[in-house]
Amino acid sequence: MTTSSNAVDLAQVLAARDARVQRQAALRARFGWPLISLTLVSPGANKNGPLQRYVMQQALATLDECLQQTQWAVLVRETIWPVTGPEAFFVVQTEAEPLKRLLIDLESRHPLGRLWDMDVIGPAGPLSRRALQLPVRRCLVCGEPAHACARARTHPLSELLTAIEEQVHAFERSHATACHRDSK
Repeated sequence: MTTSSNAVDLAQVLAARDARVQRQAALRARFGWPLISLTLVSPGANKNGPLQRYVMQQALATLDECLQQTQWAVLVRETIWPVTGPEAFFVVQTEAEPLKRLLIDLESRHPLGRLWDMDVIGPAGPLSRRALQLPVRRCLVCGEPAHACARARTHPLSELLTAIEEQVHAFERSHATACHRDSK
């Protein structure tokens, strides 16, 4: 996560956010079904290196598998890989609330789920955990509410990046072990 060649500045991040909002609005207007907007929790200036691509690929594979099991129709599945960080958009033919609950469950259960930011935008706009009376996201470092730590800048960037890298490497090790075990 520390390759300087991928560094982006605030103007690029804000422009990417504006473009994402426009893309979300266009997809919602065109299809009229709930939209999943998938990005990553990626603090710092480097947002699209090998680690982020790996985390996004895991998110996409997990989400594809989960949506297939629900048998909800996926009308759109788009992924883009800008320097400001990978993004994916899914339009799913179902109600927004059960979709959001499913995604929160995925984020909670999967070892990398805390690194995924899966928003659901329904007819009335984005659905929040609070609106569904579900627990807030927890800090990657200390487990306290993430928004409080982010607002207060409780943890230095290096600590956040280390926590992310450790989480990804632990997943890679456990996944490699599981695959090796399955091949015997």
